[in-house]
Amino acid sequence: MKVLNQAAMLAEQGEPFALATVVWRRGPSSGQQGSRAIITADGELHGWIGGACAEPTVLREGRQAIEDGNSRLLLLGPPGQFGTTVAEGMTVVPISCQSEGALEVYIEPVRPAPYLMVVGSSPMARTLSELAVVLDWNVDLVNVPDFTPAPGAFIVVATQGHGDEDAVERAIAARPAYLGLVASAKRGQAILGYLADRGVARGDLDRVRVPAGLDLGKTTHEEMAVAILAELVKFKAEHAKRIVVPPQHQAPPTATDPVCGMAVTVSESAPSFTHEGETYYFCCPGCRTAFSKSPESFMEATR
Repeated sequence: MKVLNQAAMLAEQGEPFALATVVWRRGPSSGQQGSRAIITADGELHGWIGGACAEPTVLREGRQAIEDGNSRLLLLGPPGQFGTTVAEGMTVVPISCQSEGALEVYIEPVRPAPYLMVVGSSPMARTLSELAVVLDWNVDLVNVPDFTPAPGAFIVVATQGHGDEDAVERAIAARPAYLGLVASAKRGQAILGYLADRGVARGDLDRVRVPAGLDLGKTTHEEMAVAILAELVKFKAEHAKRIVVPPQHQAPPTATDPVCGMAVTVSESAPSFTHEGETYYFCCPGCRTAFSKSPESFMEATR
């Protein structure tokens, strides 16, 4: 229950994460059927999914699921023991644990709903906000004086002549995922020209979509809101796999244990051995000792 409560908290905060669940086990294994853990975008694991053999793999696959948006079913166990019994769609990850247990782990990414900021108070702006709420997007409808753009948000400036330049300039500085301006093509070019004269970079100005929305010709404000929302949904689908993790939240690098093939977090505390100027990392001291006795035999096997 604690893991699910934390998952709900992360979802409410708009943080991407992956939920890993043990759906099958073969003992001896420290992981139990129904065990759950959360993997965050910065590579932290909360909960319990199994011991030191399974954890690095689950962390790696969890972060990959967050990045690509795809669920996966993993079969973790000693190499070669499953033969042709592996079901279609399942990914086999060989791990060499002394317990010789095995786990099936289902990993499901949970990615936050888009955050839409609509700047303006026109009927179109209100309609756009209401429609986006129907799609379960997180929406804020604000006026220019109260507008503090959020990095990575979807922003639609619909001030329609009331502080357009200020709103667009502030939005550009926040590096939004999407920035659209509700204006005619002529008015839009005048605004972008003004901002260019103020020193705003041409590359940033080129990212502003003006007029915002799909081109439907002359429309009502309700139809304009639908056209803009359609463009937002299209943009979201096209960029769904492009999650940018801030540098301060990036997980440490991993390496492959040349003895057992496990994924190992590269750190000062991990068992390591340097051979011919290259450092190798291991899941446990036992693998390090085996490698140190005959490095070439393990290196040849992985070539």
